[in-house]
Amino acid sequence: MKIGVISDTHDHFDPKVRDLFEGVDHILHAGDIGMPWIILELEAIAPVTAVTGNTDVGLNFKDTELVRLAERKLLVHHIVDVRSPSAIVQRRLVRDNPDVVVFGHTHKPFSERIGNVLYFNPGYAGRPRFAMPRTVAILHWENGELRPEFKEL
Repeated sequence: MKIGVISDTHDHFDPKVRDLFEGVDHILHAGDIGMPWIILELEAIAPVTAVTGNTDVGLNFKDTELVRLAERKLLVHHIVDVRSPSAIVQRRLVRDNPDVVVFGHTHKPFSERIGNVLYFNPGYAGRPRFAMPRTVAILHWENGELRPEFKEL
């Protein structure tokens, strides 16, 4: 199974995303979507689960989603401090026992296993700014193993 992971689009859909996500089975958007048409563009590629970010006002998405894919659980929430999770995230970690926590907000790619949980941020896919690299990611689930792959835009 291949899962496309994107965050912080901020009203910008880079056409390269279509090719980078070709063949993914599902897409996770970790917030700061911008306008809802971004999700429509992603849905043309694969089914999408999206959460709101701190700049998403009036969008009809939840703050947190638990997604079950390939017998794994992925918790998606926009702002996650991996060293000191908020009370909301802590409760969801205990209740849902996810295999992966997908988040955004920092605009920086991140992949680190803490205990049994992979904390994963795809980076940001919005308009270029501050000479920061723009990335999306794919989580590959093959033979019971998880392999993250970052893709530059």
